[in-house]
Amino acid sequence: MTREMTSSFLLVTFAICTLIIAVGPSELLRIGAIDVDGHFTFKPSDLASVSSDFGMLKSPEEPLAVLHPSSAEDVARLIRTAYGSATAFPVSARGHGHSINGQASTGRNGVVVEMSHRNIGTPEPLVEPEEMYVDVWGGELWVDVLKKTLEHGLAPKSWTDYLYLSVGGTLSNAGISGQAFHHGPQISNVLELDVVTGRGEVMRCSEEENTKLFHGVLGGLGQFGIITRARISLEPAPQRVRWIRVLYSSFEVFTEDQEYLISMHGQSKFDYVEGFVIVDEGLVNNWRSSFFSPRNPVKISSVSSNGSVLYCLEITKNYHESESDTVDQEVEILMKELNFIPTSVFTTDLQYVDFLDRVHKAELKLRSKNLWEVPHPWLNLFVPKSRISDFDKGVFKGILGNKTSGPILIYPMNKDKWDERSSAVTPDEEVFYLVALLRSALSDGEETQKLEYLKDQNRRILEFCEQAKINVKQYLPHHATQEEWVDHYGDRWDQFRSMKAEFDPRHILATGQKIFQNPSLALFPPSPSSSSASW
Repeated sequence: MTREMTSSFLLVTFAICTLIIAVGPSELLRIGAIDVDGHFTFKPSDLASVSSDFGMLKSPEEPLAVLHPSSAEDVARLIRTAYGSATAFPVSARGHGHSINGQASTGRNGVVVEMSHRNIGTPEPLVEPEEMYVDVWGGELWVDVLKKTLEHGLAPKSWTDYLYLSVGGTLSNAGISGQAFHHGPQISNVLELDVVTGRGEVMRCSEEENTKLFHGVLGGLGQFGIITRARISLEPAPQRVRWIRVLYSSFEVFTEDQEYLISMHGQSKFDYVEGFVIVDEGLVNNWRSSFFSPRNPVKISSVSSNGSVLYCLEITKNYHESESDTVDQEVEILMKELNFIPTSVFTTDLQYVDFLDRVHKAELKLRSKNLWEVPHPWLNLFVPKSRISDFDKGVFKGILGNKTSGPILIYPMNKDKWDERSSAVTPDEEVFYLVALLRSALSDGEETQKLEYLKDQNRRILEFCEQAKINVKQYLPHHATQEEWVDHYGDRWDQFRSMKAEFDPRHILATGQKIFQNPSLALFPPSPSSSSASW
């Protein structure tokens, strides 16, 4: 036996002993007997790699094992084993690991399903140009979906700002960006799903088949099933993008213009509407600094009447190269209706794919400076339109001071573009805003950049909203208590809990979300059988 073989043998032996101690001999036999086409791994390095996430806010907890599946049936076999076991050990799907608060963690007694790594046997995106859709594996990254669909001159309609996220991950939340005002979130652009439920059943679902599960899984935070295939609606892809940023010193004028832009749904409209808040002058010229010209730096004091806060509207117009002669005129007509600071127009043109992948380029810069793998105490809120001015006064002009430690996105969306049958929770108004405080904590930075300071600031923002009776809803939610989750879902809680009882009665799935913190497990259930859905 070679040294390498001896090392591997000892590694596996150690892992098996760990499993025996943790779950007992009978459970070990169950896991060891699972016949999968992919593979399980027990290597410490593999377990460590799935024990933390982008947020880096939780102490890493290594699972018992990691499954690299080759098919939906591999996932189903694992879950059926968990469902039929005495302890009903937890199982969580992990995409690109971009969660903030350990949502994909199972704790030390569970198995993580590593979905996003290309495993032998997992299908590549399958584009159907005539039908205008693409079928994708649940662990596929959106950037790879884009590359495949562009081969046919097509692209998904709705995006997230960052493309290195898994399809199943964003669909389990909502998936939003500046296109959502027109196309809705990504969950509003799904035609069909294959889902493995907490009973280990592989179920195909759509508007016509298993409808309750279809809508429940979309935005369902992984509580009812693991998405193994999604059929995504496509549209003809533009070739180029006119990318424009303009500045405002008045919040009221800024939001009036944003709300006007998202009310436009005809041919003559911008294709993307976002914005961000600038309370730190450095962010004007340094954040995504390639956009603003260093030869013409922007000074808050020169354009802001209060000298402290600016608001940047970010808009785009898609076009084909053959339309380059007319895009200037179209943009000029649209811009005439806006009331931005006249001297603050910044414009650039770029390829469509480069615009969609813009955040990845910022990521590479941060990685080169060792500023990417740091704690990210992000806070994402949906704020009702009727209270966004109060939020501005209390948070942007109040709690935040003049230091932010990261970008603050703000843009409105239309509620009628969200399917109310999905599990995603939004404010009960026709227009609501996303406010995303995307901060990074630095241990060796200023006091205002340190993790505890930023976490306390998040707490103060939530307390302010509660005291001011601003009925915000968290996006990518994280709540500490069962009562907070009940409040989050409001009158939809009973339906959500009923869905959990139907599709994951033993509370096996996505326990890292901590929605059902004190579940009473069912008595030992009969083993389920898999349905016919496959891909």
